[in-house]
Amino acid sequence: MESAQAKPDFVECLDRHRGILFGVARAYCRDVSQREDLVSETIAQLWRAYPRYDGRASIATWIYRIALNVAISFYRTEQRRKSRVVSAEASLVESIPSPETNSERDDRLDLVYEIVERLDPLDRALMLLYLDDNPYATIADVLGISVTNVATKIGRVKERLKREIVAPLANERQTHGTR
Repeated sequence: MESAQAKPDFVECLDRHRGILFGVARAYCRDVSQREDLVSETIAQLWRAYPRYDGRASIATWIYRIALNVAISFYRTEQRRKSRVVSAEASLVESIPSPETNSERDDRLDLVYEIVERLDPLDRALMLLYLDDNPYATIADVLGISVTNVATKIGRVKERLKREIVAPLANERQTHGTR
């Protein structure tokens, strides 16, 4: 934990924990420009909240809390906007794969993110924290739920993932006769 007396430098904290910002943005936004917007908005919110950071939680936990709250709010706003207006041009653009999809990202990671994108905002935040190897106590602290609730929710999401990934893959292997 960071000391309450020695507040860390804001820019240094951002640099050290930028993976949190980009991981949260990736989990909540498929579009690169939206991710950039979300990261920018998160940094602005972190900057506004930084004077109130008191060191009771680690800086990483504090950043996760703010980043997840901003992402969930951003996601909800974006969903409301999308439900009201869908132009023909937007749907055409979405059907064209971006140049980075095939060459720059691992297919397995894409599959995980696709499934995580379908989770509700709380479960998405939970899995993001879990996939970043945070201990259950940290996840509980960031999300404001009990450690037992974290374990239960992770178990349920894992079961869902098994149903959505493992079972179809097994069926596909049986159909194609591969092992």
